[in-house]
Amino acid sequence: MIRLPVVDAERKRENFRRGLELFNQRRFFECHEVLEAIWLEELEAEKPFYQGLIQVAAGFHQLLEKRNPKGALSLVSAGAEKLRRYPPAHGGLDLAALLRALDPWLAHLTHTASGEPPPVPTIPLARR
Repeated sequence: MIRLPVVDAERKRENFRRGLELFNQRRFFECHEVLEAIWLEELEAEKPFYQGLIQVAAGFHQLLEKRNPKGALSLVSAGAEKLRRYPPAHGGLDLAALLRALDPWLAHLTHTASGEPPPVPTIPLARR
């Protein structure tokens, strides 16, 4: 039996675009909520992709809003691990650039660096 996604393609594209926009505006909790709506109804092969993005957003929410670096490290690390399973331009995103931006954060959170934190990442679109 083939399972068809419940979310129609147009609504999914709009929610995805909105989720990326929210992430890039540093509205991480809202991003998490929007992308979770897609993840809940997504096909199994794509679930880790969305879950990875959701975990990264939730990690930055934990860090910047909740002041919970331990929770942030756990979430960002788990999200990055999931995203590394996909090609560098998966989903129309420049995942390679996002992952490069997350690496300094993982190092910063792991070593509780006393210096300035790295810039908060954005999710860039893949170049066409």
